[in-house]
Amino acid sequence: MSVVADDFVLLNNFSFKNYNGSYMFKEYAINVTSDVLTLTFIPSNGSVAFVNAIEVVSIPDSVLPDQALAVNPSSPFSGLSGLAFETVYRLNMGGPVITSQNDTLGRTWEDDEKYLHVNSSAVKVSVSPKNIKYPAAVTPETAPNWVYATAQSMGESNVTNENFNITWVFTVDPSYMYFVRVHFCDIVSRALNTLVFNLYINDDAALTSFDMSSITGDLDVPMYKDYVANSSGGSDSLTVSVGPDSAADATDAIMNGLEIMKISNDVGSLDGLASVNKILPSSPSKHMKTGVIVGSAVGAVAAVALIGLCYCCLASRKSKTTPNQGHPWLPLPLYGNSQTMTKMSTTSQKSGTASCISLASSNLGRIFMFQEILDATNKFDETLLLGVGGFGRVYKGTLEDGTKVAVKRGNPRSEQGLAEFRTEIEMLSKLRHRHLVSLIGYCDERSEMILVYEYMANGPLRSHLYGTDLPHLSWKQRLEICIGAARGLHYLHTGAAQSIIHRDVKTTNILLDENFVAKVADFGLSKTGPSLDQTHVSTAVKGSFGYLDPEYFRRQQLTEKSDVYSFGVVLMEVLCTRPALNPVLPREQVNIAEWAMTWQKKGMLDHIMDPNLAGKVNMASLKKFGETAEKCLAEYGVDRPSMGDVLWNLEYALQLEETSSALMEPDDNSTNHISGIQLTPIEPFDNSVSMIDRNSVTDDDAEDAATSARMVHRKMWLSSWPQECLENMPRNEVASQFKILFQAVATALDVLLLDSIDIGGEVKELVDLVARQARRARFELANDDERVADEVFGIISQFEKGIEPN
Repeated sequence: MSVVADDFVLLNNFSFKNYNGSYMFKEYAINVTSDVLTLTFIPSNGSVAFVNAIEVVSIPDSVLPDQALAVNPSSPFSGLSGLAFETVYRLNMGGPVITSQNDTLGRTWEDDEKYLHVNSSAVKVSVSPKNIKYPAAVTPETAPNWVYATAQSMGESNVTNENFNITWVFTVDPSYMYFVRVHFCDIVSRALNTLVFNLYINDDAALTSFDMSSITGDLDVPMYKDYVANSSGGSDSLTVSVGPDSAADATDAIMNGLEIMKISNDVGSLDGLASVNKILPSSPSKHMKTGVIVGSAVGAVAAVALIGLCYCCLASRKSKTTPNQGHPWLPLPLYGNSQTMTKMSTTSQKSGTASCISLASSNLGRIFMFQEILDATNKFDETLLLGVGGFGRVYKGTLEDGTKVAVKRGNPRSEQGLAEFRTEIEMLSKLRHRHLVSLIGYCDERSEMILVYEYMANGPLRSHLYGTDLPHLSWKQRLEICIGAARGLHYLHTGAAQSIIHRDVKTTNILLDENFVAKVADFGLSKTGPSLDQTHVSTAVKGSFGYLDPEYFRRQQLTEKSDVYSFGVVLMEVLCTRPALNPVLPREQVNIAEWAMTWQKKGMLDHIMDPNLAGKVNMASLKKFGETAEKCLAEYGVDRPSMGDVLWNLEYALQLEETSSALMEPDDNSTNHISGIQLTPIEPFDNSVSMIDRNSVTDDDAEDAATSARMVHRKMWLSSWPQECLENMPRNEVASQFKILFQAVATALDVLLLDSIDIGGEVKELVDLVARQARRARFELANDDERVADEVFGIISQFEKGIEPN
């Protein structure tokens, strides 16, 4: 949506989905030149415009002047009163957060510590707020006395190096200019004219040989300086520094407070290059427009208004109204609610701390104290570091009861990390599965974002494929790992009330426990899937290059099939033991998905597989594995299988591998019995086998004899069943896909019968495999060819009944 205030654009194509905290607060200042201030909210197509709270506060003209000093080059900058401002940073140096209850204009002043470039260079100093003596040019509306009563100082360091400064670093948009107000109050000197220092904005000197008391005439008297500056060298950072003057006897420097505001650009916008005329619809019938008309408390006299807009995630649903159903909001009086302002302004979008997330009462797992985390990780000992990811660093830890855990410590300044932190807690708190990494708890104390998981002893799958000296995985191990990961993803897609799409399936997010059981991890990018009446979820593209679904990348439409594509890349990575993307290789080999598919389509996948697997892989198993990966990597999602189908095919590939000692590669035109094994004919069933003299044997003997008779009967029936099945199979392409399964069962049965093995175990697994496929076929094909589907299902049912005890 977009938001317009009179002639200024405050927000343009803003989407709250990029702010996954509990709420987000924006503050603007504009000069109102009439008795009415109009705020207009314009929704984007297919969305809804909303706001949870608005507060408009009239402030004195002196708070925002018409002129300031521009730096680089140094010259007066006039006309500020005709521009709009957005508060980006407002800091209380050397002191705690000052809430709106302690500011006459309802502003919040943030603690400055996290913006300090070098913490050790600054020393906090403070005096009683009662000591502050406001002059005529500075009032509590300029800044509360709490701001001037604290400061960051260089202290009595006696450092003569003029390059030694206190520096604060801020992230800004380089396409805008910024209004910078620096607050000073000499609360450290014992005499006048002893504190002389320099002020720098970026690398430019804004003040040199600045003797504060020569201007104020006394100590503890506040003052401020205003500047207009750009970012540093066109980058996304702006720095403000204070440091000693080389000609001064003292080497101290201080700063008490700082405000940085974005200045509207040439088209009157604080968000992009679109003007009000471009954003506001030319005809009310084309778009829904919601207006908020705020009466000015000063009548027709111009006044500066401080506008606060609060957006809460509770209203982030999509609009179901038609574009022409606009309902303007009624005029609201200009009377703010200070309590509302307090609650909503204490954490801004820029804060990036976990304190703006209310999770404690949400029953989302164990809440750890930060001291417990420090004890578990030996104060984040680097020797316990397991890895580093986009969210942060992961350490091995040990809880007080001896439980081994993985501790993921996020970067508290990362807005993306904040979103991932909340998503992962909310997702994993609802999910429990053998093949999903379990979340034990979290810690959001001291602005930390820490997640505690079960410890996975063998780490990420990728480390067992390449780049390390770990032992090579066998083909069977690789299949079992892929099957485990597929089960986890299948559960995500089908096991919850609403499907969950992982969005970042890759070999580093598949972890292995001490028994090499695979578990899917890292749900920071996960998204709930489409509802029953939807085919996809429209969302910004996120994921890892090399694994991204090309259709999702092009259309920004997310489905479960996006995970299927990523999993197809994982399958090829497991087979070929090389990264998904390798830019140092020839162009045709850079992308593993494209490169491997060229070999798969030639039927020569064995030419590019891991050399350590050479001669150790059953070719039928490899063929099924390659076919499965190829289907996963289909260009269009509709052509890809579900994760359930992928799982079934991988299980079948494993079955082929496990029976490779007894099976040759299946062929559609023969049963392919193992060469060298001579089948011994089984005599027709003789009822005399079960005739037992009940007077001469015990009950146990009778039971053993009966069991033996049933076994002989079942073996005889099974010895003839597979061939009859193949002969009676419907002549249809749909049914032909089962022939390879029946042939495998037939060959296995021959071996089992010769070896006199109890067929209730091994064969039952093969029967279950065939039966599951038959049931799926009957369900999926019933509308297309009900007769064939029913015949296949009937054959399987006969097979299942044949091995049941009589």
